[in-house]
Amino acid sequence: MTTMTKDQVYEKVTSMMAEMFDLDRAKITPESKFEDLDLTSIDAIDLVVELQQLTGKKVNEDGLKKVRTVGDIVALVEEHLKNAPSA
Repeated sequence: MTTMTKDQVYEKVTSMMAEMFDLDRAKITPESKFEDLDLTSIDAIDLVVELQQLTGKKVNEDGLKKVRTVGDIVALVEEHLKNAPSA
């Protein structure tokens, strides 16, 4: 996996969310909470599964429990990418 900047991770996460959940990208901000976007915990799990494919790493439950906003997801993905073994 190539190294991505925070902006690139944010763009990837927001585009995935917009596509997966039919959301208006303009409404997705780092401060957006899942409930503000009418997303359920099941939606969050679906997103995490997609992100695991992006990072190639399993998201641990402790990290997942802390996720409340889009910004939290971006930080989680960044952390996984930083710790990913370079190919």
